[in-house]
Amino acid sequence: MLKDKIMHRSLFITIFFAGISLANVSYADTLKVCYDQWAPMTIFPSEESAERGVVIDMLDEIYTSQNYELEYFEVPLARGLDMVANGLCDMLPEYIVSKSAEKDFVYANEKTFAYTTAFIVRIDDPWRYDGIESLKGKHVATGPGWDYSAASIDYQNYIDDPKNASLVDVIAGYDDVVERIFHMISEKRIDLYADNDLVLQHVLNQTNLHDTLKVVRPGLDRKLIEIPIFSKMIPTAKRQELIRIWDEGRLSMKGEKEKKLFERYQVGFAESLSCRYPACR
Repeated sequence: MLKDKIMHRSLFITIFFAGISLANVSYADTLKVCYDQWAPMTIFPSEESAERGVVIDMLDEIYTSQNYELEYFEVPLARGLDMVANGLCDMLPEYIVSKSAEKDFVYANEKTFAYTTAFIVRIDDPWRYDGIESLKGKHVATGPGWDYSAASIDYQNYIDDPKNASLVDVIAGYDDVVERIFHMISEKRIDLYADNDLVLQHVLNQTNLHDTLKVVRPGLDRKLIEIPIFSKMIPTAKRQELIRIWDEGRLSMKGEKEKKLFERYQVGFAESLSCRYPACR
């Protein structure tokens, strides 16, 4: 009888601790991250490369250091925004500052980066951006629905104006649109294209068109401020904790850690003396 009681108690203890262990597994801290392709900041991994980009590497380091597991969903931006709004993803690591977005999302306090814009043109083209008038007679490339208003309302108005339709080429497709634009500029089918300076550097490196194309600065009027957004479907206390982790982690990565991330992808802010790569000169 005593043996039976001991065995029963031992079995109960085993089941009790097994239950705790399973509960811990079931409720492990997992951060569901939606993101779109915007290399080198955010990259969809492929068979050739597991790289996810500067911002995703940063995000991963910040949250894994706090014992979070990250689950990634590589989706177009519009779908990613919907998934965060509906609670299917907890956050999206970069989105422009927008008052209208605040009804669906909660912004972190610390931005990912403030990006300067630049243009890509043919290497023998002396053109420089000097306001909207300097676009006269130039074939400008953009993508379907792309919005530049955060960097320049005047530039966005120029792109949208039906009077300029014959000089604004909207490039669509399923492959890498920006790489296609670079090749079209090289082939003299388009004259110029504006984007985040780091994106232009990265694509120039990827296409190996340094002898044909160049990045020209300055770009558009303002810097692009990009900040992580979090779902309003997350309980408030949990969301505040996730934002706190991001804010403190992002601040801790300024300086040397940030520099090493850029070096991994061979890009850098042009105004930084540490940028030694051809594409950012």
